[in-house]
Amino acid sequence: MFSSPAPTVIVTGASSGVGLHATRALVQRGWHVIMAVRDLPKAERMVSALGIARAQVTPMHLDLGSLESVRAFVAAVRAQHTSLDALLNNAAIYLPRLTAPRRSPEGYEISVATNHLGHFLLTVELLPLLGRAHAPRCITLGTVTANFEEFGGKVPIPAPADLGELAGLEAGFRDPIAMIDGKPFKPGKAYKDSKLCNMIMSRELHRRYHATTGIVFNTLYPGCVADSALFRETPRAFQRLFPLFQKYITKGYVTQELAGERTAQVVADAAFAQPSGVHWSWGNRQNGREAFAQPLSARATDQARGERLWVLTERLVAA
Repeated sequence: MFSSPAPTVIVTGASSGVGLHATRALVQRGWHVIMAVRDLPKAERMVSALGIARAQVTPMHLDLGSLESVRAFVAAVRAQHTSLDALLNNAAIYLPRLTAPRRSPEGYEISVATNHLGHFLLTVELLPLLGRAHAPRCITLGTVTANFEEFGGKVPIPAPADLGELAGLEAGFRDPIAMIDGKPFKPGKAYKDSKLCNMIMSRELHRRYHATTGIVFNTLYPGCVADSALFRETPRAFQRLFPLFQKYITKGYVTQELAGERTAQVVADAAFAQPSGVHWSWGNRQNGREAFAQPLSARATDQARGERLWVLTERLVAA
């Protein structure tokens, strides 16, 4: 049985953007990073390009859009590790130009399948390993666009994140259904809804497991990484203008390096060891600002909704 003397963390989406730079920051802190990625050769290239110590990372294949892939990944991790110090749920896809839903192998709309269902199954299956560590953390990347408490969460294009009464999940979430609320498909909103699910599930994980396991469940918003690979499917004009808008208008822009460093802080640093069940944010106007616990809207904190979303999500990942 392989056992690393360094604390071990799984980082999803570790071959680019925030996940890659969080990997580097965690390695610099002495952690061993399991890089959960779809493209193993790319992960190897990026490790070399950023000068990350190769002995401190283990690239492993994971396609969060496939529940079968998630289960295979978990089995491989369990075969090599008896405990896990942290899980960083970072990966996400954003496909705003789709005109029709793209489906996962299980038949679910791909944004929700990848960002929400895949991470949910991964987290639940890894709870036993996290529960064996000394001071484990499960950290999930949130977004301002999924928090109706903030201006960014109220932007009406294409619509704010809103799960409605979960009618789409209730109905099985397969063709012709593509939205959690059961309404017509809006790809940009599908992304926002999936990230709202991430933030709801982190609160629900805290409520169900923190007291008995000691696992710290938190989300974070490290600032707007406006030039990350998340936006690679947006129009070219958007890719040029959005970073400028965030730099000079909202003042919310952060580099991928800074976002990765902030994410690593929440995963590893003593200052973020407690409390559990909060959403850390650096907000906008980045210069010199310290992290703070950002309030979330009722859409993310309503307990009855969280319990129902949990039940329906369990049903989908088991189907």
